[in-house]
Amino acid sequence: MDDVLCAYTPAHSRALDDQPGVQFPQSVPGFFRSLAPIDGAIASLNELRDLFDVYVLTAPSTRNPHSYSEKRIWIEEHFDYPFTKKLILCPNKGLLKGDYLVDDHVTGKGQDAFEGTLIEFGSNDFPDWHAVLTFLKKRGITNG
Repeated sequence: MDDVLCAYTPAHSRALDDQPGVQFPQSVPGFFRSLAPIDGAIASLNELRDLFDVYVLTAPSTRNPHSYSEKRIWIEEHFDYPFTKKLILCPNKGLLKGDYLVDDHVTGKGQDAFEGTLIEFGSNDFPDWHAVLTFLKKRGITNG
């Protein structure tokens, strides 16, 4: 979710500048809920939802219990209530199974142990949602 669907890093940097006394701004209530969507993320994911069995896998900020509920609220506010049932919060992404994992990091939260194909969002091959969407649509594995 963070830096794939929503703009975590810019918000984190702004919060550090705006509140220099707050060491971990992501721990402030409201931080995760207020994150702006990444360009193209909402439309692309909605298109993928029509083609694939899509889940959102995100590592929670375990030191911030608010992150669990705020990430769930973010999904409903930017998508819909039914999609909240496709939200998985897990600090170790390598425990989950799937065909593809779109993530902005290849290590750190178990991504390197994911059994499917890891798509590194923001990389040269997948710099944005257009590239991810094009790649996945070419794969042709759909719900139906």
